[in-house]
Amino acid sequence: MELLPTIWFVAIAVLWTGYLFLEGFDLGVGMLMKLFARNNTDRRVLLNTIGPVWDGNEVWLLTAAGATFAAFPLWYASLFSALYLPLLCVLVALIFRAVAFEYRGKVDTERWRTTWDWAIAVGSFVAAFGIGAALALTTTGLPLDANGDRSGGPFAWFSGYALLGGFGVVAFAVVHALAFLALKTDGEVRLRARRWFVRLVPVAVLPMLAWMVAVQFLSGKAWTWVIVVAGVASVVLAWQWARNGSEGRAFAAIGAFVVCATASIFGAAFPVVIPSTMDPAFSLTISNASSSDYTLGLMSIVAAVGLPLVIAYQAWTYWVFRRRVSSAQIPEAHGFLPAIAAKVLVAKENTSPSNPGA
Repeated sequence: MELLPTIWFVAIAVLWTGYLFLEGFDLGVGMLMKLFARNNTDRRVLLNTIGPVWDGNEVWLLTAAGATFAAFPLWYASLFSALYLPLLCVLVALIFRAVAFEYRGKVDTERWRTTWDWAIAVGSFVAAFGIGAALALTTTGLPLDANGDRSGGPFAWFSGYALLGGFGVVAFAVVHALAFLALKTDGEVRLRARRWFVRLVPVAVLPMLAWMVAVQFLSGKAWTWVIVVAGVASVVLAWQWARNGSEGRAFAAIGAFVVCATASIFGAAFPVVIPSTMDPAFSLTISNASSSDYTLGLMSIVAAVGLPLVIAYQAWTYWVFRRRVSSAQIPEAHGFLPAIAAKVLVAKENTSPSNPGA
């Protein structure tokens, strides 16, 4: 087995793990804008917990996709062409979500805020579902022919595994967000998030757990089954610690579950990067889908220098914004008047007949 392709397969699995861990609670908080928050103050508390970090978390998605493109171009080409429609929906959802974060507080009206709240919630759901479906299909199989091209129409990718992976990531994101809110907020939001986490986590992890087990039956190994068991144990610990009020431990434990999930899934799939459901001989592996050793070697040097810097910077960001957020810290809502509109109003006032100085 080639060393460099193996290293980059592991690296891509790590990048997806980082994305699901960090963007998991991020997308979950977005969905909880409509599922959990009771009023505008609650929603502003939720937004303030992820405000400093949400755009940094998305970098992991870009890095995972970019690394796949550079290290395994055939993997990237087959996956992104076969899943063109769902991944396009993910892109649009992320755009609407990002715009909503910026625009929500610009006008102080209930209708305006509600519109962008729905954009955040729906965008977060579509993004989580689409990413989960894509990851599930790259580990369970797509209808690929001998050239690595999708066979069938634009919805040939749609299957039970796509639904399982999509809902698995969505449900995990919700409970991960509840654990994050219990850790990051104070007051009523904190207590309610902890109660919801304790109630939902035993059920919410079932779709992702089913995905883990399904991959094990398809191509599992002895050591990946051990990781599945470790994942189940981490959920039990998260539930127990949350009941006891140990919010930091509960958040770490539910995060350990997604680490175990990706490790067991990618480990079971290795060395296949996309199984073909038409013929196993058409499957893409790290051998027939990778770039040259020269490209992978150069990428390894760049990653060895750049990746630690990125991780250090993001860790520093989380440290700086580590304080809890409470409703008492949220100022009164107010509209935002663009500078050009303000100048127009001032000009009108200065030229108004009722203005003594006009």
